[in-house]
Amino acid sequence: MTSVLPGRVFVVGAGTMGAGIAQVFAQAGAKVLLHDASAPALERARRAITSSLERLTAKGAIDAVLAEATLTRIAAASFDAASDAEVVVEAIVENAAAKQELFARLDAACPDAAMLASNTSSVSITSLAAATSRPERVVGLHFMNPVPVLPLVEVVRGQRTADATVDLACRVAAALDKTPVVSADVPGFIANRVLMPMINEAIFALMEGVGTAEAIDTVMTLGMRHPLGPLALADLIGLDVCLAILDVMHEGFGDPKYRACPLLRRMVAAGQLGRKSGEGFYRYE
Repeated sequence: MTSVLPGRVFVVGAGTMGAGIAQVFAQAGAKVLLHDASAPALERARRAITSSLERLTAKGAIDAVLAEATLTRIAAASFDAASDAEVVVEAIVENAAAKQELFARLDAACPDAAMLASNTSSVSITSLAAATSRPERVVGLHFMNPVPVLPLVEVVRGQRTADATVDLACRVAAALDKTPVVSADVPGFIANRVLMPMINEAIFALMEGVGTAEAIDTVMTLGMRHPLGPLALADLIGLDVCLAILDVMHEGFGDPKYRACPLLRRMVAAGQLGRKSGEGFYRYE
């Protein structure tokens, strides 16, 4: 597959995923304009990217010259910067209405030839494309967390996504040294269609006293050779994100097997969201 690295990338959303996406594009050589309505979020993203690059340098994965060059290629930007983008990647909150509103704005602001991509982990790409006048240019680019480390990108084809857009998305992923896997536009796509029921069942097992969080995770790491147990992974993803994905799948399929565990719903309501809040199934400093 011939890779294609866009010259100018506009990333919307400077949270964990947006910062990671900005980093991998800049690390590959693209100029990245990072937009967020929150100035503190942009400052946190800059610190997170700097820390990530320092860790990669310490491990010998990249050298200091590339780390410094990567930082120089990322700039905070206003929404107006979308007018010069070749590729846009949306990485805002996992809320369908908010994403649809943003895609309508991006459609009006971006060049006609720009590819509009969403990092959504569960929201229908078809529904986002329907908010634009260019559904054939809208695609899912679902990166995995942590973005700079994990090599997979799900490329999600909406109902009206053109073959050329899917091909371009795959070649862009390849330029980032990622492995693209194409998925149909169904709730949860491939990754979360398989992953979230496992995480949800682990939470049910914890709620029902089948084992402690440590016991459940140990069974999956030592017995099933998973690098991280499902409860620790849920903490990493964010329990609010897990709940949002399960709710999308439950509504989309109408199947009770995707019903979110009541314990998960209670923890999210209590603000126990995992690593980002300092407490989930485990405590974090």
